[in-house]
Amino acid sequence: MLRMTTAAVALFGIAAPAFADGELNLYSSRHYDTDERLYSDFEDATGITINRIEGKADELIARMEAEGANSPADVFLTVDTVRLSRAKDMGLLQSIDSAVLEAAVPAYLQDDDNTWFSFSQRSRILFYDANDVANPPKTYQDLAKPEYAGQVCIRSSSNVYTQNITAALVAHLGEEATQEWANGVVANFARAPQGGDTDQLRGIVSGECDISMSNTYYFARAIRKDVSGLSDSIDMVSWVFPNQNDIGAHMNVSGGGVATNAPNKDNAVKFLEYLASQQAQEYFSAGNDEYPAVPGIGLAPSVAALGFFRPDTIDLSEIADNIDTAQRILNTAGWQ
Repeated sequence: MLRMTTAAVALFGIAAPAFADGELNLYSSRHYDTDERLYSDFEDATGITINRIEGKADELIARMEAEGANSPADVFLTVDTVRLSRAKDMGLLQSIDSAVLEAAVPAYLQDDDNTWFSFSQRSRILFYDANDVANPPKTYQDLAKPEYAGQVCIRSSSNVYTQNITAALVAHLGEEATQEWANGVVANFARAPQGGDTDQLRGIVSGECDISMSNTYYFARAIRKDVSGLSDSIDMVSWVFPNQNDIGAHMNVSGGGVATNAPNKDNAVKFLEYLASQQAQEYFSAGNDEYPAVPGIGLAPSVAALGFFRPDTIDLSEIADNIDTAQRILNTAGWQ
């Protein structure tokens, strides 16, 4: 269900609404309470009022498409490359010219046509039971080795994180090798895919699985504060940043772009530029245990505790281009 906040309720049911110069209409699928600070700081600094419409990314994309030229959306903000790419392909995002964003956000973390930019990152890595697994997998490819049969907990094939890592492997290894990988991982399932990333980590604590894949910020959050079923037993969970000798650890991103029919385009660009500022970048880490997208920004203690690693710096557009192939591979492997 969509959740409308601030002055958002007034945005709908009006064919051609008028907007004040001091407003910004944000469609966001980021569901973190800690983002409230990001919004309030921007409002305080600029005097621009943010009207938020929150919901699942697919719901927001469908609403923007249905609203067409009369859409009040200024900025679309979401948490994965798949949805950002889909919004672009559907003509819902426009290319923008911002020297600030070009200087701050590395080229591989933005769309080739400047329709969207990344503002925070999470690494998708391997976790394991430190008490039971003496020789943990060191690469994503290792996850398919027969020695890990019956040990792996992982997300479903319908999850964008699973689709993203598979698409990245297609880009790096090719379709045939990635199909073999997916087949091997399915053969090693400890249980049918279920739940979210935190549930994969809880599976290690409960003994249901020995190895799981999760985004880093779910584990870092359990370091920073109490997460039921995980924090109390966090010492039994260890982790590996995969593929440190070749492609690097896969990164998922949170990013956004300016809507094609944005009525407040200038304010929308200002907001995206603010998200790339040092203040906002530090808060992505401190408030939500993420990695900044802008180089040189300090990490929160919970994130720094995971250690240094080599990230995969593949152009995100390559991942987006391989999503359909990735889904076909997962379906062929019988990955539920």
